[in-house]
Amino acid sequence: MTRPAILVLGPSAEAVGQQIAKALNGELIRPEPKAARPGLEALFAQGRPIVGICASAILIRILGPLLADKTSEPPVVAIAEDGSTAVPLLGGHHGANELARQIAAITGGHAAITTASEVRFGVNLESPAPGYVLANPENHKSVIAAMLRGEKLRHKGEAEWLSKLPLSAEGSLSLLITEHAVPGSARALVYHPKTIVIGAGCERNAEPQALIDLAETMLANEGLSPKSVAAIASIDLKADETCIHALARHFDVPVRFFTAEELRRQTARLKNPSETVLAEVGVAGVSEAAALALAGPSSELIVEKQKGNRVTAAIALAEKPITEPTGRAQGVLHVIGLGPGAPEWRSPAASQALLNATEWVGYGLYLDLAEDLTHGEQQHRFPLGGEEARVRHAIQLAAEGKQVALICSGDAGIYAMASLVYEVLALEPSTIAVNVIPGISAFQAAAARAGALIGHDFCCISLSDLLTPWEVIERRVKAAAEGDFVVAFYNPRSLKRTDQIEHAIKALRQHRPDDTPLVIASNLGRPTEQVNIKRLADFDANEVDMLTLVMVGSSQSQAFPRGDGKTYAFTPRGYAKKRDQNS
Repeated sequence: MTRPAILVLGPSAEAVGQQIAKALNGELIRPEPKAARPGLEALFAQGRPIVGICASAILIRILGPLLADKTSEPPVVAIAEDGSTAVPLLGGHHGANELARQIAAITGGHAAITTASEVRFGVNLESPAPGYVLANPENHKSVIAAMLRGEKLRHKGEAEWLSKLPLSAEGSLSLLITEHAVPGSARALVYHPKTIVIGAGCERNAEPQALIDLAETMLANEGLSPKSVAAIASIDLKADETCIHALARHFDVPVRFFTAEELRRQTARLKNPSETVLAEVGVAGVSEAAALALAGPSSELIVEKQKGNRVTAAIALAEKPITEPTGRAQGVLHVIGLGPGAPEWRSPAASQALLNATEWVGYGLYLDLAEDLTHGEQQHRFPLGGEEARVRHAIQLAAEGKQVALICSGDAGIYAMASLVYEVLALEPSTIAVNVIPGISAFQAAAARAGALIGHDFCCISLSDLLTPWEVIERRVKAAAEGDFVVAFYNPRSLKRTDQIEHAIKALRQHRPDDTPLVIASNLGRPTEQVNIKRLADFDANEVDMLTLVMVGSSQSQAFPRGDGKTYAFTPRGYAKKRDQNS
């Protein structure tokens, strides 16, 4: 089972939450009240087991609108704040009852199990133990009904989780545990153990369908069920290959990667060692070695390497069902734009990525802006500056197979870390996945707070000459002034750089009337937010600091007061015409 999220919604639940999290190696999550709903919805969408130390009704009200298919819902368990009761609410197909029992044993409480077969026989046949899949759930009710009428049960194949059932060699009902694709019926339930590992290899940029077709054909030729596939395995050099990940998605299983050194340990067990492959990647066979490495030392290769169109595959059979595959997952680097800072201005995609990540990397202030979503992740705090060190550290963590959040304010691609990530990767290729998540940029937030200043053509210019010569910046400012763009100035001032903003405003004044709206915005989306609108002629550089964005309208921009006593600025597109009051 995936690492459970232990949701603590108040101080009174803290002690029990910590007790459960420690025993289950769960992630203790303490969301702020306004972040509880989106956080819980994101966890549910991810398929994470959820343990809420709260009233059942809270979980029901939040998750109720999301319910669709009971076979895909993760376990959701409500726990009394004193630990006295564990109530499985959802996810019976994925071990909710067992999770409730585990928690009850931890807290000394009671698991409120209501599943009929489990109450009567001590086993929930609809929700098999981790590592098993019920092949014909549509027949579950008829078999259970017959058992409750007193009919006897026999089974073929070993599974420890079925040991509590009353079994008889002459039973009229049957349970079959097998990797083979055999049909069930209203009198027979079939369970597939997750014991099959498909090892895969491919040439660079091979077609995904070629590998999928090869794997499906190999399984069909052996009469094996796709439901028994536990994982896909390959060499770490292929961690960014589309076809390998497409195969994993096809079977809805994890994919794991191994180093050449790890795969070489399987050399004596290979059926088709290749000198050519050894010379190319450092191991005598990728697909066979990877399948055996993940399936374990007691596994056997049941289908030797076969070739397709620029792809290879092999199948290994593990001795026991695989619930926690070995090897390394592909690392993912989420480059996240938080927006200006307020949680309500953060996108759901950003929140979900932060919850997914086990590592957060960023300038300390930016990490603090996401504090409401902290969930036990490892935080890597950097001082202001040192952007390259930040990015390289995040890439290295992802290269270790981790889910990493590189946190930026505003938009990750606007004067932030996304471009630097790709710059480093272009210089030093890596197999990590990169997921850039946009956010509300400061110029968007400033324009919205002031009214609608970017209603027409606009541009953004950074006045920092740390990496860009001032002569280049000055040329861009002049072009924007002559082009009559609305201009947003980022990095207008620093402790050492104080006069560039004055030069920029002077250049704009040569092409703008004195009453052009000018916005000075700082700490957007935070409690100390300040947004002031004034005339271009009244600009005062002393009002600008490092946390300020300056935005200057075009020659067409306007400002006007409204009944609330505030002034608003906008740039018209030219659609509206004043109506004749007599018409």
